[in-house]
Amino acid sequence: MQPSCYTDGYARAMLPPRDLWPDIVCDLPALQYPARLNCTAALLDGALAAGWGTRVALAASDAEWSYADLANAVDRIAHVLVNDRQLVTGNRVLVHGANGLTTAACILAVMKAGLIAVPTMPLLRARELSVIVAKARVDAVLCADALCAEFDGMPDCPPPLGFGALAELMKGHAAAFTAPDTASDDICLISFTSGTTGVPKGTMHFHRDVLAICDCFPVHILASRRDDIFIGTPPLAFTFGLGGLLLFPLRVGASAVLLDRPSPEALLAAIAAYRATVCFTAPTFYRQMTPLAAAADLSSLTRCVSAGETLPVATRAAWLDATGHALIDGIGATEMLHIFISAAGADVRPGATGKPIPGYRACILDDAGTVAGPGVIGRLAVQGPTGCRYLDDPRQADYVENGWNITGDAFEMDADGYFYYRARLDDMIVSAGYNIAGVDVEEALLRHPAVLECAVVGRPDAQRGQIVEAHVVLRDAAAAGTAMVLELQDFARREIAPYKYPRSIIFAKQLPRTETGKLQRFKLRRH
Repeated sequence: MQPSCYTDGYARAMLPPRDLWPDIVCDLPALQYPARLNCTAALLDGALAAGWGTRVALAASDAEWSYADLANAVDRIAHVLVNDRQLVTGNRVLVHGANGLTTAACILAVMKAGLIAVPTMPLLRARELSVIVAKARVDAVLCADALCAEFDGMPDCPPPLGFGALAELMKGHAAAFTAPDTASDDICLISFTSGTTGVPKGTMHFHRDVLAICDCFPVHILASRRDDIFIGTPPLAFTFGLGGLLLFPLRVGASAVLLDRPSPEALLAAIAAYRATVCFTAPTFYRQMTPLAAAADLSSLTRCVSAGETLPVATRAAWLDATGHALIDGIGATEMLHIFISAAGADVRPGATGKPIPGYRACILDDAGTVAGPGVIGRLAVQGPTGCRYLDDPRQADYVENGWNITGDAFEMDADGYFYYRARLDDMIVSAGYNIAGVDVEEALLRHPAVLECAVVGRPDAQRGQIVEAHVVLRDAAAAGTAMVLELQDFARREIAPYKYPRSIIFAKQLPRTETGKLQRFKLRRH
């Protein structure tokens, strides 16, 4: 690795042992980055040097920022963090807010200042945030004012700086901010993802990784252009949204529209209002928008990207019939930062996710770790310019095998090199584009005094892909009924992020277990 400029070396020290890293492949000329690199400086200072200062960079319901406006805001926030808050390079800064101009500027500013951004989704509650704060050893919190209360009394957490107070401090800094001499492999981003155990895993990414995802999928599959206007629903705290709604447009001088409260109706209206050309959202949203598309003005759209969950063939066909647009399917992972298998245009094959995008390679491994040929369902293995590096987590050894990233997905490859999704290898529930660990929901429900036992599984659903279904054993079986269902659902919404709550609750006398006491989830799925 290159010599780090960081004063705080915690994150680099917490990287996994080198023999557990995946092989990094940088075959494309565009992926040959200089040894000293700051990704935000490359994106924004580079944009100004290219003469894009007056172009619209980001738009939201309350304002519109040019590239010059965004660069100015980023520099002011960086000054606040370094000069007012006395943070040093390598410190971790948690950013907590809905998609919007300030949230975007904060993430970029943290990285430009030589700090490490830890973006978190606005729906997360105090219990979930506290785990992230402790794991990343967060040194500062930048937070939307309405969400600051989630951090009240949180152990080992610095008091949050609300966006309102941040705006006041920004007024005191008008000078440009010069990025420190960060190495291309200095960590600039820790993205958290819930694993099958429910314990969040911090995935650590370098400055060069941020640019690498901009120089692969958007270039070779999406064919991004400077006149594009990106729009979509995934939060910036998800790497799908961070790339599609911030990094990708900035890399080519395009624009992005940030929606803080997306719904199918709102997204369709915004596409028409902003004349958006590229849409990023999950299959669930495309399913929900399909019957509404005829009444919407989608004439500006040219490309529609679907990721975050499995894209059903029926959804792809229905969207094509309703809009004339063939969905660009893709699979990515927080560990890999963004999409690595996809296809667009004439290369789309019904039922297939696609092929490895230029810059990445993939194969199917059998249980013995041997590369399998066409027609065999096995473990998806991927290599490329990005890869899994967990923050101080023994599960690194599970994700990386012989230099390959093992994504946890079961795929099949055909003779032409197309990859077909078959199933998850674990018990993760994917609902409306959100990854939900069943154990998170179980732990929440078990905190309710009426619940004796519970087990959570994913139930297939035509609209959301899957829904969270809880099988609950009550302490008093006589309390079972509609009223208890509503009470438990409301309780779960208060305890954990609302998107995780069980949409289906089934009361049972007992849960199926083996003789050794292990829960038999497969029996619940057959219920």
